[in-house]
Amino acid sequence: MRKARLIPRASAVTAAMVVGGTILATTSPAMAAGRNGVCDPGEFCYYFNSGEKGSVSDFTGSVADYGAKQPSCFEFKGAGAGKGVCVKNNAASVWNRSSVTVRVYFNSRYGGRFQEVRAGAKGNLDAWLKNQNASHQFMSVTPPPPPPPPPHGCKTDGSNTRLPSSILVYRTGLHRVDRVDFRTYVKNVLPNEWVSSWPRESLRAGAVAVKSYGWYWALHSTRKTSWGQCFDVYDSTSSQVYRPGSAVTSTNAAVDATWSTRMTRGGSIFQAQYCATSSACGAWRDGEWMSQFGSRDKANAGWGYASILRYYYRGIALS
Repeated sequence: MRKARLIPRASAVTAAMVVGGTILATTSPAMAAGRNGVCDPGEFCYYFNSGEKGSVSDFTGSVADYGAKQPSCFEFKGAGAGKGVCVKNNAASVWNRSSVTVRVYFNSRYGGRFQEVRAGAKGNLDAWLKNQNASHQFMSVTPPPPPPPPPHGCKTDGSNTRLPSSILVYRTGLHRVDRVDFRTYVKNVLPNEWVSSWPRESLRAGAVAVKSYGWYWALHSTRKTSWGQCFDVYDSTSSQVYRPGSAVTSTNAAVDATWSTRMTRGGSIFQAQYCATSSACGAWRDGEWMSQFGSRDKANAGWGYASILRYYYRGIALS
């Protein structure tokens, strides 16, 4: 990891947990009286308390994200404890009065581990899912397939001497993997990691570091999503902050000016790590990390980007 910060809640390996009954074939869930806080036939219902107690939130179909704040969230509508509270991460028990199996997911957009609640079943959510519910999905006999892998599979077309043409980016907020043109990726990372008004040579040092970090992981990553799709980097501080459309003129110029520069150690692409200062990240090791603010200060003092890189990254070669 590049920075010593918390990783967004990751999807765990999907595991089906069965609650009574069997899966029944049907074309669509039966429609009931609508969301009125009463668990009617044909609905899937959450309860605020264990043992099907407290306020009820009733659903007639799948919901990928309940929302987390009033007034726009799905809420507990029935009488009793919890009335008016958002459903997300607040349900303790369920009753499935629909005619199909319903999956309750740990993450939004049907991601992460899930518990299956068969038609007609009721009971408490498993301990790992209680008050950790983020979406639910009405199922049929055959669950929908997982998202398809991106074009060209998992392998990069790059090497230690040739830039990859693209990189696989896990979009943490969207729960999907995007294949992004590699130069576009670097240009939409740099302004989120370096201040775009900083001196030219600082931005150029940052451009080489950002490119080298992404290049390294395009060659070496074995990461996979909870549904088995491979990716190279996160779009967050777990790797580098990638924001589509964030590129600006000053950082683009730094990327273009250094695009032919390759940073290696022992002939292999160097995993360039960096942090705001030498004391901001607990993983800091002299010779392995670059200080972003330090690169600014050295550029202001007249250092070129190559000198900045050689100062922070011990034993590298620039070619």
